[in-house]
Amino acid sequence: MKTSSDLNRRQFVHLGTLAAGAALLGSRASAAEAAGHVLAPLPYAAAALEPHIDARTMEIHHGKHHAAYVAGLNAALATAPDLAGKSLESILADLPSVAADTTRTPLRNHGGGHWNHTFFWNIMAPAADAGKPSAALSKAIDSAFGSMDVFKKSFAEAAAKRFGSGWAWLIVQDGKLKITSTANQDNPLMKGLVPDADLGTPILGLDVWEHAYYLHYQNRRPDYVTAWWNVVNWNEVSKRLAAATS
Repeated sequence: MKTSSDLNRRQFVHLGTLAAGAALLGSRASAAEAAGHVLAPLPYAAAALEPHIDARTMEIHHGKHHAAYVAGLNAALATAPDLAGKSLESILADLPSVAADTTRTPLRNHGGGHWNHTFFWNIMAPAADAGKPSAALSKAIDSAFGSMDVFKKSFAEAAAKRFGSGWAWLIVQDGKLKITSTANQDNPLMKGLVPDADLGTPILGLDVWEHAYYLHYQNRRPDYVTAWWNVVNWNEVSKRLAAATS
């Protein structure tokens, strides 16, 4: 028969375990904040992009995959105190200067993953809020590709033909628009790692890792790309073009 003292001891141990767990989570959160990189919430509800991108994919993509990149980035930065205070963009643009490969590779993978995904969430929006390309963006697209239809076809081809995991990008390079793609979590900011011909300022990017679409589209990447155009935040893309060409 259990006595009241036995129950009290069990309750005490249980509460102590909960407190220890909370303290550990708090210390991890504090460490992440101290490192300057935290997982920001999505700028819309997880279901806001349906039916084009389903809520479950968004929850896993953001809450699991992106969160893992943030944790990996902070762990990598903990081994490189000389990088403290630098922006993520400047770190990614100067990765070859990081002497230790044991630090450089995690920064490339996890730092790239954090930057790419933060960018990705913000260049999407619910279809009703996505807006239209600005006059300047429309003109730049027509100048570079001939028409919006040709641009979308060329961009979709870059996304579909990216072998394995990676990204398709619309970048500003020398004041003009260009389509390119990168492997894994690389992006056009990475001087010395991405070919010079593919460097530039991203204004639009599409994640073509399987985790971005497989729950809903399985192996039908082209269907995912086609649906994705419905949630491109043209207002944001237009702003990024203006900033990149100002």
